[in-house]
Amino acid sequence: MAYAAESPIKGTVTAQEDNSTLPGVSVTVKGTMKGTMTDMDGNYNLVADENAVLVFSFIGYETLEVSIKNQSTINVQLALNSALLEEVVVVGYGSQKKSDITGSVSSIKAEEIDAFPLANAEQALQGRAAGVVVQSNNGGEPGAPISIKIRGNTSISASSTPLIVVDGFVGATMPQPNDIASIEVLKDASATAIYGSRGSNGVVMVTTKKGTNGKLSVELNSNYSVQNTANRLDLLNASEFASYQQTINPNYVQGPADTDWQDLLYRTGNTQNHQFSFSGGKDNINFYASANYFKQNGVITNSDYEKVTFLSNIDAQVTDKLKLGFNLFGNRSEKDGVPTQSTGETANGGGDDVISLMFRFMPDLGVKDANGLNSTNSIGDNIDNPYSVATESVNNTKNDQYRANLYANYEIIKNLTFKTTLGFSSTNETFGVFRPSTLIITAGGGTGGKASIANFRKTNVLNENYLTYTKGIGKGNLSLLAGYSYQKTSTERFTAGASGFTSDSFSFYNLGGSSVTTVPTSSFTEQEIQSQFGRANFDYDDKYLLTATVRRDGASNFAANNKYAIFPSGAIGWRVSNEDFLKNNTSISNLKLRASYGVTGNQAIDAYQSLAKFATIFTGINGQSVNAVVPDQSANLNLKWETSYQTNIGLDLGLFNNRISLALDYYNIDTKDLLLADQSQPEYLGFQTLASIRNVGEINNKGFEVTLNTRNVNKGDFNWDTDFNWSTNKNKVVSLINGIDVFLDASPGYFSVARTHVLREGEAAGVFWGYEYKGVYQGDNLPAGTATFQGAVAGDPLFTDVDGSGAITTDDQKIIGNPNPDFTMGITNNFSYKNFGLNIFFQGAYGGDVFNLTKVQLLNGDSNALRDVLDSWTPTNTDTDIPRAVGNRGREISSRFVENGSYMRLKNVALSYNFPSAIVQKLRMENVRFSVSAQNLLTFTKYSGLDPEVSYFGAGGGDSSSGNTTQGFDFGNFPTVKSVNFSLNLKF
Repeated sequence: MAYAAESPIKGTVTAQEDNSTLPGVSVTVKGTMKGTMTDMDGNYNLVADENAVLVFSFIGYETLEVSIKNQSTINVQLALNSALLEEVVVVGYGSQKKSDITGSVSSIKAEEIDAFPLANAEQALQGRAAGVVVQSNNGGEPGAPISIKIRGNTSISASSTPLIVVDGFVGATMPQPNDIASIEVLKDASATAIYGSRGSNGVVMVTTKKGTNGKLSVELNSNYSVQNTANRLDLLNASEFASYQQTINPNYVQGPADTDWQDLLYRTGNTQNHQFSFSGGKDNINFYASANYFKQNGVITNSDYEKVTFLSNIDAQVTDKLKLGFNLFGNRSEKDGVPTQSTGETANGGGDDVISLMFRFMPDLGVKDANGLNSTNSIGDNIDNPYSVATESVNNTKNDQYRANLYANYEIIKNLTFKTTLGFSSTNETFGVFRPSTLIITAGGGTGGKASIANFRKTNVLNENYLTYTKGIGKGNLSLLAGYSYQKTSTERFTAGASGFTSDSFSFYNLGGSSVTTVPTSSFTEQEIQSQFGRANFDYDDKYLLTATVRRDGASNFAANNKYAIFPSGAIGWRVSNEDFLKNNTSISNLKLRASYGVTGNQAIDAYQSLAKFATIFTGINGQSVNAVVPDQSANLNLKWETSYQTNIGLDLGLFNNRISLALDYYNIDTKDLLLADQSQPEYLGFQTLASIRNVGEINNKGFEVTLNTRNVNKGDFNWDTDFNWSTNKNKVVSLINGIDVFLDASPGYFSVARTHVLREGEAAGVFWGYEYKGVYQGDNLPAGTATFQGAVAGDPLFTDVDGSGAITTDDQKIIGNPNPDFTMGITNNFSYKNFGLNIFFQGAYGGDVFNLTKVQLLNGDSNALRDVLDSWTPTNTDTDIPRAVGNRGREISSRFVENGSYMRLKNVALSYNFPSAIVQKLRMENVRFSVSAQNLLTFTKYSGLDPEVSYFGAGGGDSSSGNTTQGFDFGNFPTVKSVNFSLNLKF
């Protein structure tokens, strides 16, 4: 038997449209596992049979096959796929060509995610997708959760957080950024109705990386960053503070120190992030596996976060009909934090909030007093000094998350496949708090310290089964989907606390060593949802597109009369550019019109809200304390989903061979049957909880979105691309219970304020409420339409006299601001020249107001203050807008503290360098890239606080990801950080 001789083959792969070299092109020998990839200069080398065929493939380009025919050098050009439009987009329970999409979907690819270092994947969405607002729930705090909202707040009481689906697992945790292949954001009802009662807030589809056939690929990504605070407040020093206090109280004696608490508590932070991954495939099995280590030392003393993550994907083509896959994900994190964003409910003025304490505490005191004890305030609220609270308090959170998902895909007959998945996830979190006896105020004063521990465990079981049928019918293509889903969520919680320890040595790990224990709590809840769903897609002649979707959900947390609901949607599309009158147009390469209408739901309320419940209490019988039960909550047999009715009209336009791509979307969302707390239940019925959840009220969101992508320059060694997005959302409360205003309070508890914002029909949700500030009273006749508080003298504040009574009372409060921005935007420019790359990313918002509660405190007179008070009104300084200095202004809630929160931020600038292929080959590597980047380098804003991106949780605590009405408040937020990062990527 004679064998054909093998010989070395080399060549260069370039792009047909501009002759630029293409790195990363797959070059394989047809019918074998043998292959390679082009280097950074588009060059390749391999050994092959002289009679073989080489296959060249690259994303976005047509696949090309070339016969070797005794050639030793084969240079090829790849033609651009007529479709950048043929890009595949992941949707619920499948994928579609981008050209066939009839709904509103935004895509973020791996190269965009990898453009600069990210602590978590959610940050990759900020400024990258129109209509998507992403914000940290606590500035630059290590390990802080991220809030995502798509097309505004679609609810008031229920969550507005989108559904996260990772590799098909519904309700999953986001993986590490470097493990992600793509993120799709499903925004309109046509795209999200397939998820029914969980689709009204949008859906984020995440696809992780998988292995491919060919050579084993090993990759190491390592980066290190240095971080500092992006801004500081300009506060009084010790002598200025003493002088300020002496204008209030002439007997004040300056303290012995001059302490800059910001200098003492702020430090240079750093992060390190290292990821190792390997992937490949052979003999019908592909694999991808990675491990990641992340460590952050925050910019506040004693704030740290550490996380270890792993992920693996295995896919096996068992037979020509059966494919199996297994996905495994896990992480372990530990956060040692400092208390911030206090609710202010703790003893003596919210003294456990390090950030606000840092601003409030007297600068003329040191950390220790004359007796060597931790210093405490002698002006205003009785509080411990911030440095002692930061360094001696313990706030420890340990979190474990694991997820496993197994699937089988079987082709029953030609064009008909069945897929089944079985998944399990588990989250286990323990939160421990300890306040040692040395914190005299925070620990309760002489109690021997106090401690608490809480545990949260949540498990999720998911099984989904669905059939997919595809068939060509004449000039048309039909795709049908039908399936069943079942998901069960179980949650366990417990808390315990104690005080009066003989030693501070054991932190929260020895509650039994206390003299006083608090009543422990524990709970167990289960929620189930089962669903049937279907979808039909039909395109005719590659011109006319139709999508119809329906889902029927049944959820255990709703009442017996409304366990099930149906959520339908429909969409149409017209690819005008494929009509004969445009097909050969040299300017318009793509023109598609889209329209959709659909119904989605929101069932994100607690379990058992529809049932009658009892509560436990303590009571006395014969002088002894006994426990008992009392009616807590009345039943609501008709409780059901909030329902959103959404219309979307869109246009996709591509010009000049798609060098310019434009997407426009207009949407209108009417959310009805809002889940609101009805306070109308009479007290004589005897229920502990008078507020019961009812389906009342309506809210509306409407907006416009623009996405523009341009390839500005694509010549030889130089390329320049721009991605721009802009969106606006107008939110309005349409109806409330009996049309009555709902007043809310987001101030710290120690402010003792009743109202800071309001829900009112016809207004945006959560507009600010208070007095309208009109300047300083000069002591003579009051300006028309103004008044003062009773007993005011010259130098006190003036306010609008709304009711005309001649005196300021609560009847003079009005709407004084709106936290919702007029629009948000992001713009990214990517430049490349030879081996260099430059990414510049700006992100911003315009028009939203910020309520500066920090400034309310710092101009109140009973703490340290902003340097603004040096311009306070005096008989010799009357030309000022700052009232006279007094010992306590009552922490007024007025428009004086509402500021413009508009900003534009240089979110990232990154310079990268790919080492030449000659050097890389000598190192026996495939690629080496080094980059330097800076994040949050510049922020352009008129806001006087630390940062205009604020997210104070409010007096009720909680987190802002589900707080649809508490927006735009600033108090005790962890500062935003700016960082410089050094990254190295090695690929073997």
